[in-house]
Amino acid sequence: MKHQKTGLYILIVYCIMQLSGAIFAPLLLKLFVSMDVENPRLVASGWWVFLSFGIATLITLLLIRRDNSFLRPMKGKMSPIWQTIGWGFLGFLLVFFGQGIAAYIELALGIEPGSENTAQFIEIAHSVPLAIFSIVIFAPILEELIFRRIIFGSLLPKTNFVVAAAVSAIVFAIIHFDFTHILLYAVSGFIFAFIYYKTKRILASIISHMLLNGFVVLFQFYGEAIQEFLKTYSQMP
Repeated sequence: MKHQKTGLYILIVYCIMQLSGAIFAPLLLKLFVSMDVENPRLVASGWWVFLSFGIATLITLLLIRRDNSFLRPMKGKMSPIWQTIGWGFLGFLLVFFGQGIAAYIELALGIEPGSENTAQFIEIAHSVPLAIFSIVIFAPILEELIFRRIIFGSLLPKTNFVVAAAVSAIVFAIIHFDFTHILLYAVSGFIFAFIYYKTKRILASIISHMLLNGFVVLFQFYGEAIQEFLKTYSQMP
């Protein structure tokens, strides 16, 4: 079927994007070393993240544009756009709450808070601010299409919601290569799948994912300033 071919092409694009760093990141590193920039490794990584995610997202959207059936795999009525946006915001709150529970469980198991994967991307974003587009926009679009639309959407008709959501969430967690905090990613992935299932629109889970990543970036960049402002505001008469 046409939408299955589209899904396969998107998977290939995503895999090429992930593997492209082995070739292009070293080339970018040589370029920035020759330019004598500060922290050339971080700058090279930042530009690779921005360019690879951006190009992969553009190609993916062009593939979807050629296949109108790709975004409508599930039976049932799709939520109106205003409800979809509302569920997107609600999904962000649910993920925030779910991650809080997961973090509490991790602490009980002796796992220290703080994701190395997140820390690396934030460090890259500090060196190349354009990488924020990849973190907040490109990555949520690609990951929701891969893990929710393709993996979850393909498993759902053959299994049930719980199995399909769990499998897609676990794969989503593994692909981030932060196995210490795999529970945090798996919980997020499961809730994203629920939002997609509830609305029948991948846009809803994309919105939730963007809001989550945007919040993380905002807090990592301005967390201390926000805490200081809240502390000052709480002391005002």
